[in-house]
Amino acid sequence: MFQQRKLRGEICIGFASFFSFAAVMLLIFVHVGQISTSSVPRGIAMAQVNMSQYGQTLAKGLGDPITGLYASNASAPLKSEAGIRQWYKFGLYSYCGYLNNTAGTCTNTTVANKYQPYDALLADMSLNYSALTIFIINGTSSFESQSMASHTHSAYYLILIGTICTFFALVIGVVKHTLAFLASACLAIVATVLVLTAASIWTSAINSSESVNVLILNTTNIPLGIKVSSGSGLSLLWAAVGCLVASLIPYLISCCTFKG
Repeated sequence: MFQQRKLRGEICIGFASFFSFAAVMLLIFVHVGQISTSSVPRGIAMAQVNMSQYGQTLAKGLGDPITGLYASNASAPLKSEAGIRQWYKFGLYSYCGYLNNTAGTCTNTTVANKYQPYDALLADMSLNYSALTIFIINGTSSFESQSMASHTHSAYYLILIGTICTFFALVIGVVKHTLAFLASACLAIVATVLVLTAASIWTSAINSSESVNVLILNTTNIPLGIKVSSGSGLSLLWAAVGCLVASLIPYLISCCTFKG
């Protein structure tokens, strides 16, 4: 009986360690999103904004050709009125602007970078286009809401602490002792709550900013041409939540069944 309980405990801790390791890896990928334009980081973003149709919308609405709205140099710095990019992708530490799938540049990395897509777009526009954009968008949607910035700023710290707790739950769980399994279970519970809260905050922020997707140009029926969507980073964050939840039951069972 003793050997059977010990075996069950070892099997459970094996499953718990597997899910904890998967959660740690997923969270690491979430952290590296958009820290640079190299292949892995550029493919991971919490949110992305497609601006490729905005110029066409302005041209149709104004009846004049649009020149100088878009940047022509992929390496031109962001926030310098050098022209908007076709795509903007936002991560936890910075955001990047891309002229195509690979050519782009990023802002300087900042701890707890705020999600402010509206401000990012305006900072790349010349004065005439930024004034026009403000006239079109201000007061029409949640896209320009500043609350998204403060909420996602706070969510970063939840993700960071959740990542640390998940790592320690994994490491401590390797020690074959009932108290170690109990400590891992407690850490996994804390990590789950934190990462779940952060994922919910980011989901809410992105959903709010997606309100710009349905805007039309003043009284016309022309779509504004700004499209916000969630990125793979948000999916990875929710996957980490799933792995953390899956690790809880094995950790708790190990506390009761393993006798070292």
